[in-house]
Amino acid sequence: MMKIVIAAILAGAASAFAPQLQPKASSSLAVNELELGVTEPLGVFDPLGWLDTQPEAFERRRAVERKHGRIAMAAVIGTIVHNNKIVFDGYISPSQNLKFADIPEGFMGFFSIPTAGIAQIIFIVGFVELAWLPASQYDGDYGVGYFGNDLDPEEKARKLNVEFNNGRAAM
Repeated sequence: MMKIVIAAILAGAASAFAPQLQPKASSSLAVNELELGVTEPLGVFDPLGWLDTQPEAFERRRAVERKHGRIAMAAVIGTIVHNNKIVFDGYISPSQNLKFADIPEGFMGFFSIPTAGIAQIIFIVGFVELAWLPASQYDGDYGVGYFGNDLDPEEKARKLNVEFNNGRAAM
């Protein structure tokens, strides 16, 4: 009898973690940019009231937030990789006999990079910013990566919300 009671309790507790089956309603839902990134408990977070005073700039600010979130997520991955001592084999500057493994961790590592390397980084970032992934493309879909695929609008909205929240966490 005791085993049956324990089994019933475990089955009831396990059902709390089972996915809820909800009927999928078909809709012609277009992704509303104002609803993307709105999370509980804040809702639309606009402490300065710019949505009311400068609504024309909202789309640009949202595009910049999306782009900066993507950059911050990549930077977090780079920090995790570097802080776990995962380094490239070889030299960052053969002429100065400087290996990737010789670059120190943290912010001071930036000052160990040769000047030509910093110039290359600035050039590549500038090229990506101005030519390849321009912030003037407000929808954030550059035809590369995951959103190069056609998605159901509800699924796309869900994935964009996840992207916004992960980008905010990274920033």
